[in-house]
Amino acid sequence: MADEVLDRLTEWAIERAGIHAVILTSTRAIPGAALDAYSDYDVVLVVDDVVSMAQNQDWLADFGDLLISYWDPVNVNPETGAVWVGSVNNYVNGLKIDFGLWSPQRFVDVTTRPQPHPEFDAGHRVLIDKIGLTGGLPAPTYAAYIPERPDEPTFQRLIVDFLIGVPYVAKSLLRNELLPAKWVLDCDMRSNYLVPMLEWRVECDHDWSLKTGSLGKGLKKYLPADTWAELENTMTGPAPEDNWDALFTMVALFARLAQEVATRLGYRYPSDLVDRVTEHARQMRQGDYAAGPRSPGQSGQT
Repeated sequence: MADEVLDRLTEWAIERAGIHAVILTSTRAIPGAALDAYSDYDVVLVVDDVVSMAQNQDWLADFGDLLISYWDPVNVNPETGAVWVGSVNNYVNGLKIDFGLWSPQRFVDVTTRPQPHPEFDAGHRVLIDKIGLTGGLPAPTYAAYIPERPDEPTFQRLIVDFLIGVPYVAKSLLRNELLPAKWVLDCDMRSNYLVPMLEWRVECDHDWSLKTGSLGKGLKKYLPADTWAELENTMTGPAPEDNWDALFTMVALFARLAQEVATRLGYRYPSDLVDRVTEHARQMRQGDYAAGPRSPGQSGQT
C-alpha cells in the first residue's frame, strides 16, 4: 500500500509542470517507524500557484474517491510573499493524505532559519525535486516534537492551570450543567494539563528522548498498567455522581504524577495548594460550601 501510494504520487508530480518538489514528512518518512493500514501520508508540495490549487481541488481525485476534505485558510507572509496552506483529505478506501501546498519562497523561508523546521527535522524524504530546491535541506535528526523538559515556572504553571478547573467542574455539577462540566473535565483538564503531565512523567524515565505522539496517542505503551487504569477511570458518561468520581480520580492521578515529576526534576511540589483545592471540591460535593461572604470564624463545616 505504501509503495503504491508513493509511486502514484511521484508519477503524478512528474507529469504536472506546476509542481517543483514533493517531500514526504512525519511517520512514513521515519526509517523503521511502526506503520499500519491507518497511517496517513503527510506530503509537502512545493508549487507555482498555491492559491489556484487550493481553490480548484479537482486534482485531489487523482488519488482516489474523496470522502471529505478540510482546508485551512491560505496564508501569505507580507514581508517575503511566501504563500502556503494545509489540508486534510480522507478517501473512501481509507487512504488519508495531508497535503501542504507551499510556494518556493515558503520553502526558502522555513529552511533558512537558524533552527531546523520541525516538520522536516522529525523525518522527511524528498520524492521529487525538479529545480534543486532541497539540496541544502539538512538530514533529519528525528528529535522534533519530543516533549521538552519544563523549567520550574512552567511546571508550577501547569499545576495551577489544571487545578483552576476543579471548582468550575464542581460548580457545574452542582448546577446540573453537564456540557460545561464535561468540557472542562474532559477537554481542558485532561487534554491540556493531565496529558502533558503524563508525558513529562514518561520522559523522566526515558531521558527526554521519546515521541509520545500528538494527543498522547503513544502514551499507553509507556505507562504502567495501573496508571493507565487510573486514566481510564477519569472517563465516564453523563451521570453526575460518576463525573464527581471521575473528577477526584483525575485530581488524585494528576497530583501523584506531579509529585513524582517534581521529585525527579528537583522542583517544589505545592502540596498545600493541591490539598486545599481538593478539599474545597469535596465540601462542594457534600453541600458544605456555599458561595458568598462568611461570618468571622464560620468554617463552612457542618
